[in-house]
Amino acid sequence: MADEEEVTPESTPAAPAGKGKNIIMLALMGTNILLMAGVAALQFLAYQQEAGTDTVKDLIKAEMRLQLAKQEEAQMDGSGVAQEEEGILFPLEGFTANLAQGDGPRRFLRLSSVLKFSKTSNEEEFKARKPQIRDSIITIINSKRPEDLIKMEGKSYLKEEIKAAINSFLVDGKVIDIYYVGFQIN
Repeated sequence: MADEEEVTPESTPAAPAGKGKNIIMLALMGTNILLMAGVAALQFLAYQQEAGTDTVKDLIKAEMRLQLAKQEEAQMDGSGVAQEEEGILFPLEGFTANLAQGDGPRRFLRLSSVLKFSKTSNEEEFKARKPQIRDSIITIINSKRPEDLIKMEGKSYLKEEIKAAINSFLVDGKVIDIYYVGFQIN
């Protein structure tokens, strides 16, 4: 009888191990799907928010349209000369920067310019941010190809792009205009 009371582990029916693992796998897969859906929703919302902001090109086009409207208004008045805004002139030393390489040889741009800031601008801020101003101008120039800058529209577009870049980090005042004193592509 002692032999009958002993139960061997082989003879007892074992609980099916597959069911416990299946439940865990289903729970992990469900959690994974929920996390992926959450990440997708966050990316969609971020994209929608970014799509609503104006790009630099949009801002430049709007500024160019505004300037064109001012010129047309001045011509309609009969004076033929648009009123110039007064401001503070801030000369920058010359730049020599590489242009983006096209099909031909390496080219560079030598640029001397004067920035015209609004009357409400703080001259100390210009001096303090001069390295930042120079860096943003060089970065913009480095992204341009020689073909982009040969035409007059390209030069005007470059002015507007530089103005937008500088105005983005100025606290007091803003850049009204940029005057090219020297502009040479080699």
